[in-house]
Order: sequence, then C-alpha cells, then structure tokens
Amino acid sequence: MQFAPHDIAHGGEAVARHDGKTYFIAGAMPGDVVTGEVVRDKGNWARVTLTTIDEPSSNRIEPPCRHFSVCGGCQWQFAAYEQQLAWKRSIVTGQLRHLGGQGDVPVRPTVAPGDAFGYRNRVDFRILGGHPALFRPKSRDLVALEECLLLTPALAELFPRLGSLDGVRRLTLRAGVNTGEMLVVLSGKVPEHAQDWGANIAVATRNGIKPYIGKPSLREMIGDSTYRITALAFFQNNTAGAEALVALVKEAAEVADDDVVLDGYAGGGLFAVALAEQAARVIAVESEPTAVRDLRANLKHADADVVVVRSRFEEAVSRIDEPWDIAIVDPPRTGLGEDGVEVAIAPDPRRLVYVSCDPASLARDARLLSQRGYRLDWAAPVDMFPQTFHVETVARFTLAGEE
Repeated sequence: MQFAPHDIAHGGEAVARHDGKTYFIAGAMPGDVVTGEVVRDKGNWARVTLTTIDEPSSNRIEPPCRHFSVCGGCQWQFAAYEQQLAWKRSIVTGQLRHLGGQGDVPVRPTVAPGDAFGYRNRVDFRILGGHPALFRPKSRDLVALEECLLLTPALAELFPRLGSLDGVRRLTLRAGVNTGEMLVVLSGKVPEHAQDWGANIAVATRNGIKPYIGKPSLREMIGDSTYRITALAFFQNNTAGAEALVALVKEAAEVADDDVVLDGYAGGGLFAVALAEQAARVIAVESEPTAVRDLRANLKHADADVVVVRSRFEEAVSRIDEPWDIAIVDPPRTGLGEDGVEVAIAPDPRRLVYVSCDPASLARDARLLSQRGYRLDWAAPVDMFPQTFHVETVARFTLAGEE
C-alpha cells in the first residue's frame, strides 16, 4: 500500500491519511511517497512497516552512522537537521493545542544548543559478544556497535580502547565536557586492560557503587558552577543543552533578590545552584538518596541561603514552612499530575517554570494549570537529543493578575 505522509507524530513516526484513516509509519517523513505493510490495525488508525521509499523528500539525507536502522538509539538520522528542529517545534505545539487546550500559545523555534552529533556525555550500554550494544528498534534484542556517533569526542576516543568486555554485563560511559573528566561504570568483571582507559572506574554491585580506579564520580561545569555527578546519578546528557536550559529557566523565572524559589525534582541541583545567588532563598526538593548527596555537595559553594528537603515532591508541602514566590519544576516523563500541580502552586506563586522531557505530559499539566488560574506565556523547545524524536521544553506560566 502506498502512502504520502504529511506530518510527524509525537513518538517520531510519520503520519499519513487515506480514506479517512490515520497511518503511522516509522522511518518515513513528510514529503516522501512510500510503500508499506499494515502490521497493526486498530480501526480508525493503523501502524505500518516501511518497505520502500518510492519518492524521497527533498529533506531526506543519507544517515551517516553505519548502525542506523538496526540500532534503536536514533530515529531521525535520515532527516536534515533543520527539519528535525522544525518537527520538534511542531510536536510541542500540537501537544499543547490538542492535549493542553492552549490555543495560540507562542512556541518558540527549537533551540539547537550545540552539535547535531557528538553531544552525549552519557551513554548506557548492554554487552553482546564482548562489545557495547544497544537495543534494536522496538525490540529487546541487542546489536553490537563498532561506533556511536552521538558520543562526545572524549568518549568517542575512549570507545575503541575499551577492547574486549567479556564478563561485563552493563557499561555506562560518562564525560565532563567542560572539565575533561571521564567515568566508566560497569557491572560484572573488570577487564585487566581497564587501567589503560584513562578514566575513573566504578563497579555497580548489589550493595551499591564501589570505586575501582579513582573516584566513583566526575565533575561538570555549567556556566560558572561546578557540579559533582556520582556514578549513575541523573544529570542532563547534553552539556550544551544543560547550559541552554539554565539560561531559559533564568529568563523565564525573572528572580528578584527578595524571592523565595522552590526547585522541585531538584536532582543534583542544576537549577538550584544556578538560581541560588539571585534569590533570597532556594528550597530544593529531591527524594533520591544519591541525588540528595550530590545536591548538598553542589550547594556547598553557592553563596546563598538554600534549604534541602529530602522528600517526594508530592509530599513536600507539609515539610515546607514558608511560601515561595516562584516555582521551578523538572518532573519525570510522567509529569506533575494533579498532586504535583497542587504542591507546586500551593502558596499561589506568581510564576511557575516547567522543564519538561515529554510534550504530552507537559500539555496535560498545562491544562491543569490553566484551570487553576495560570496562563502559559511561552514554551521553548530545546533539542537535547538530536537525531531522535525526544525534545525538552521550558515553559513559563504566570498567575492571573501578575505580570
């Protein structure tokens, strides 16, 4: 069956319509004419497996990676980068409009914070046949890799030096782009040649992370601030992207020197540290133990009054004894939900800055916030993950009657 896709859906598939029915086609793009086979039919929509590209779009390019299409790490290497940026803006706009009921919300052009390849400061691998491996598209089967074009230059240089990884089950490579530090975290047997990797090495065991060579952590600099990142703790995987997020959060928050700022889902303190010197006080809420330890360490050098609340965000309001003027939230992929929204706006802060890793959950929460009197001023997509459909978004909400 032949299709002429006209749009891209949240999730990265091309969208085509035929006889009133919607078809989703991975690997296709608007402007293509393709042939595919329906593999899942749900009545008013169907999923299609691409078989041939009959007429390619003018925006289609040759994927540079030898593993593309067999490795599931990237989905969009076949598309010109400017087209990828446009799609991400379109996806964010569509989700806010259709799921969030946001009408004519101003969605900015997608921010491209750095290179379209060589940007990932962390990649998690499984091991297959002694080689780093990732999952095949939409599969639990692994494919061994000879290279990964998403790795930062330092990690790309390390990759071929890893050698045989027999006895290793999992492997995480991390780099501090602005500090030059590298960390390898593995589970299983440490290869004898690991001392030649030129990186700190830690071993993940049932009893926690154990140092093997050097410290089980590394440092990264974002702006003028230095952050400790322990082993497998969360930190943004794109250093230039993290810098872009901080700049957008500062712009959106407009923190005054007498403001109290709530930083929900604070992690290791990316935003708490960045805002600490601007605000009168920062209340940083985090529940994960390793993240809390990194957060406290990273705040030691902040010249500001910072309170760390170790708690699930949804339960934090009972442990905070003062109102906040501005809320910054960076929730997981599931979003805030009703409980999280109620906590974030409990004292009616004049502004809420939402950092989202999923446009659909952002849209659902935007609808909840609108119902509670918060106006969505703007949303700025940030391309933290080029060559994939994933997009980060910074959105600014203002309480009705505030400017």
